[in-house]
Amino acid sequence: MKKSGAADLALMGGSIPFWLFDRMTKLSLPIVESIILEYGKQEFLRKLSDPFWFQSFGSVIGMDWNSSGVTTAVMSALKKSLNPHSIELGIYVCGGKGKDSLQTPNELLAVGDKTGLNGNELAKFSRLTAKVDSTAIQDGFQVYMHYFVVSDKADWSVVQQGMQTETSKARRYHWNSNSINSFVEEPHTAICGDFQGEILNLVDKQAKPTQLAMLRIAKENPEKMLEEIKHLTMPTYKDIKAKDVDLKRLGSILWLAQETQTQNFEDLLLLKGLGPRTLQSLALVSEVIHGTPSRFTDPARFAFAHGGKGGRPFPVPTKVYDEVIDTLKHSVEKAKIGDIDKQNAIQKLTQITQKAEENFIPNDNFEALLQKEKDDAWKYGGRTINGFSKQDDKKTAHNMGLAKAGLQC
Repeated sequence: MKKSGAADLALMGGSIPFWLFDRMTKLSLPIVESIILEYGKQEFLRKLSDPFWFQSFGSVIGMDWNSSGVTTAVMSALKKSLNPHSIELGIYVCGGKGKDSLQTPNELLAVGDKTGLNGNELAKFSRLTAKVDSTAIQDGFQVYMHYFVVSDKADWSVVQQGMQTETSKARRYHWNSNSINSFVEEPHTAICGDFQGEILNLVDKQAKPTQLAMLRIAKENPEKMLEEIKHLTMPTYKDIKAKDVDLKRLGSILWLAQETQTQNFEDLLLLKGLGPRTLQSLALVSEVIHGTPSRFTDPARFAFAHGGKGGRPFPVPTKVYDEVIDTLKHSVEKAKIGDIDKQNAIQKLTQITQKAEENFIPNDNFEALLQKEKDDAWKYGGRTINGFSKQDDKKTAHNMGLAKAGLQC
């Protein structure tokens, strides 16, 4: 068993307004469904255990791009959106924050009753991962949030977070059970469950190496452990700066999100009718679904999909957000009955923008791009914790001259 990564974040307070969390929940479901339909449950769990993908996912659903609150937002939204569909998806989200995290073992026992998995062993793994990060690794962060996400095939990921109040920092820890995959190769390790055929028997004697490996991890030197895992360190300032974003990647997305581009690519004709601003957001959502690990080294870029509740980098474009939810939800529903054309068109967004990067030369208009997004927010139902954006006639007139201010070819 190995820890898959960790992330250092600024410890920031503040709650998520209902109007945003409701959208986070609605968008999370079709994103996860798309990943599972295309790549399977195990791949979704792998993505969840990647700190860079996790941060990018949090940004694309509209959470403050570098805040510790990303963990709360993502996991709360996933628990609310996925659990009502757990039998269909084969994914169960257990755990929570504070006192709710203490209920994780009981929730896993309930999952065991529903699926035929060994709930006691899952609960043991939950306690061990929490113990390693809170006790065995003495890094000064006290774990206060623990989520255990398990599939009906007994693959799992753990996402948990600790805080260090004296430095106003948080550290998120990621775990993934991919090292136990070889156990499925031995038929006699399977048992019969209520709702499935063969499942993993984690209490079998052949699972002993997994248990021993976790005990070895618990005894490892903390410095050695932290050097071997994938680590993400986010800045403490709130505004996004040009250095936080891969401008070639962002620029190619802005290039694609021009109204003429759906006419230029036959593969995108099914997306015809979506405005350029919606295409921008949908292209970033598409990459969260289809992008490879190397594509998530700049999580700040994904904030250019739906902004943030505090107006950083710009207010949440609620009209665009709702259109993305409807588009993705519709494509998933059609894919479930075998019509994958729209799903393929959304995937093509990622492929076309990545191809465009090869010869793309970004300009230095990053600040102008940010300002244009803020000034145009009223057009798209821009909203923050302080209310809706309002039109400024002077800025609107000024922006006529900035219509091409983004990052262009």
